[in-house]
Amino acid sequence: MTAAVGAVLLGAPPSAATAAWTIERADDLRSIEAYRRLRHEVFVDEQRLFTNSDADAADDDPRAVVLVARSGDGSVLGGVRLAPAVEGADIGWWNGGRLAVARSARNAGGIGPALVRSACAHAEQLGALRFEATVQATNEVLFRRLGWARLNDVEVAGSPHIQMRWPIDRFAAQARATKAPLGTLLAGLHLGGPGFVGDDGAPVAGTDLVVACDAIIPSLVERDPEWAGWCGVLVNVNDLAAMGADPVGLLDAVAARDTSFAARIIAGLRAASEAYGVPVLGGHTQFGVPAALTVTALGRTSTPVPAAGGRAGDAITLTADIGGQWRDGHTGRQWDSTTSRSSAELQAMTRIVARAAPAAAKDVSMAGTVGTLGMLAEASGCGAVLEVAAVPKPAAATTADWLSCFPGFAMLTADRRGRPLGASDLTASAVCGELTTGSGVALRWPDGELTEAIGGAVTGLGIA
Repeated sequence: MTAAVGAVLLGAPPSAATAAWTIERADDLRSIEAYRRLRHEVFVDEQRLFTNSDADAADDDPRAVVLVARSGDGSVLGGVRLAPAVEGADIGWWNGGRLAVARSARNAGGIGPALVRSACAHAEQLGALRFEATVQATNEVLFRRLGWARLNDVEVAGSPHIQMRWPIDRFAAQARATKAPLGTLLAGLHLGGPGFVGDDGAPVAGTDLVVACDAIIPSLVERDPEWAGWCGVLVNVNDLAAMGADPVGLLDAVAARDTSFAARIIAGLRAASEAYGVPVLGGHTQFGVPAALTVTALGRTSTPVPAAGGRAGDAITLTADIGGQWRDGHTGRQWDSTTSRSSAELQAMTRIVARAAPAAAKDVSMAGTVGTLGMLAEASGCGAVLEVAAVPKPAAATTADWLSCFPGFAMLTADRRGRPLGASDLTASAVCGELTTGSGVALRWPDGELTEAIGGAVTGLGIA
């Protein structure tokens, strides 16, 4: 950004005497070395916070990112560093630090605050779910004004500092967007019946029949009709699988602008129907209208598994197919592990919950793993804690994307400790959390710290 624009965004009047500057990621060695020289000038020469050098282990981490404020002539006026907080796989815990601004640029339109804001945005873009910084006590007011929360007092090199955290509401925002209105919208309908309100499927009273229904987002149908058709089957079969039901048939409602487009949707439906071994029994097709797809699935079980069967203290297990890859055009949002599987493999996975008969189960879908866990906990009258580092995930996905995406096959189950789900060779399965008293979902990190992911009920439907 230019200084004038930066000043307006930061609430200060632009000054004609202020030179233009921009903030960018430093990807070349010359810029990084200029930033480190500036840090030395500020923290060693000027402040005498460190004796000989302010370098630390994060400087040697190849994953570390440096953002710099650069003048019009290319000079580095300021910079800040971001780096993962733990060695090994990135689990979404990042630290910011070594924020420095050249003495000559400290009146140049708010470079320091702009670097902090840029660091926050960049951290979230990199998949940070926990972002913290240790700041000098004199800078606490600045960070509070920028939205950071104070954690505790610490000392760095004998100098008073404050540990602070940037609030990240990725999962809460996802829950608000996908599920929060349901409680008000569906009040009085008692969908699913007592014990199954808000469940993945609805048991039909007096029978062994379970019915599930899902609509595919119209924009997805328009953009990728074959994949939408496949997903219409996938999501419904998984909903039945979460309740331990064997699928027996499908009904579809297809809308399209013409027969050619409808044929593409139906091609995906047909392929998935054959792969999962579930016949399309009938439905409805309409032309000359915007693209849309809704699929209803029928299944059977005499002992449906509810989402509401958990209780405080139960272990949470995630069982997921982590093979596959991001669906082309949907990176970070839809994980495709199913189109490369054989019919035998797909059908074996859909029987996992029925075989194990856990106390509670729910299929991970539009709300992502964290939102779905919140829904299971809400139906059970509980809160939940998710152990971030214990979640099984594909190597190609960041923790943040995996916990918020729509996976091809992933089941969350709750059961008494010592009763593992008994997953197959096709899936990865791990105990990665627990149900608790209260409400909402918290993330537990390797240092034992808890951070809020979702503050309360996800749907508002209440205890099932």
